Amino acid sequence: MPLEATMILIDNSEYMRNGDYQPTRFEAQQDAVTTVFQTKTDSNPENLAGLMTVAGKGPEVLVTNTKDLGQILQAIHSASSKVSGTADLPTAISVAQLALKHRQNKNLRQRIIIFIGSPLVGQGADEKNMVKLAKKLKKNNVAVDVIAFGEGIDEMESGVLKAFVDNVSSGDNSHFLTVPPGIHLLSDMVISSPILAGDRGIPEEAMGDTAGPSTGGAAGGFEFGVDPSLDPELAMALRMSMAEERARQDAMAQASGEAPPTSSGSVEGPAPTSTEPAEPTDDEEEAMLRHALALSEGRDVEMEEHGDEDEEMSEEEAIARAIEMSMKGPTDEDKSQEKK
Repeated sequence: MPLEATMILIDNSEYMRNGDYQPTRFEAQQDAVTTVFQTKTDSNPENLAGLMTVAGKGPEVLVTNTKDLGQILQAIHSASSKVSGTADLPTAISVAQLALKHRQNKNLRQRIIIFIGSPLVGQGADEKNMVKLAKKLKKNNVAVDVIAFGEGIDEMESGVLKAFVDNVSSGDNSHFLTVPPGIHLLSDMVISSPILAGDRGIPEEAMGDTAGPSTGGAAGGFEFGVDPSLDPELAMALRMSMAEERARQDAMAQASGEAPPTSSGSVEGPAPTSTEPAEPTDDEEEAMLRHALALSEGRDVEMEEHGDEDEEMSEEEAIARAIEMSMKGPTDEDKSQEKK
């Protein structure tokens, strides 16, 4: 899990009074900030996080690095009474960098997470200025995640924020997430994005479609139909079980003198005389998935297969078979054992 000191920037501009997120945009942000704080501090016992505003009379640090959720909740409550003005993003980012620079534990990597739900103004809308700031942050090893939400972010402003994240990113350690209004919760979209993937022990490449603000519930978009953001342990177990099953089938194919199919669907060596397709059929694929699921849950696959055969026998047949076996006399083998 990452070892980090994080400064969370919240938008407390007038736009936070909008009702495109229920009940208000600010309260939706409050829930998401709480989720981010808990995920960060739970991922590593040494992690710390702070909170500051970006609007009002000016950017203000509400809480320095802490692990106390109560301080964060109290700070958010106080910020709700300071909803006014416009967001001064460049100044807020510079103040956050300064706060992180003075962290006590220098082993903690620096990260800034920005919630922005209002139009960019002043220097914040200047792409050249934002790129210059991004390069300064990158030089000081500060990673930045930007979460743009609501109707206040247009294509031009998204382009500025995207350019900012691209220039601050080093080894893909920074992310840009846009969340338009919808039936989804802002906190759900944040926790299911790559922003918190590392803190939850999920490889970013395993997040799949969860990286974007898609509101569809298409389970088919996930491998094995399992959302790794909701059940990472099961998704990882299924993936490992599937890999083991494919390796076992390849070993069996090699033992029987057949070459396993390559990734392109072709086989090495002489052309096979069989007309069967190299790719598994739907039934074979389903059987492999069932096998992988059984392995991930720790069940005995062979016992389940015998159990399926027993289920084919009706209850009456089972009773009749039991009576027949009980009425049989001892076999010759049993008699010989008794004599001994």
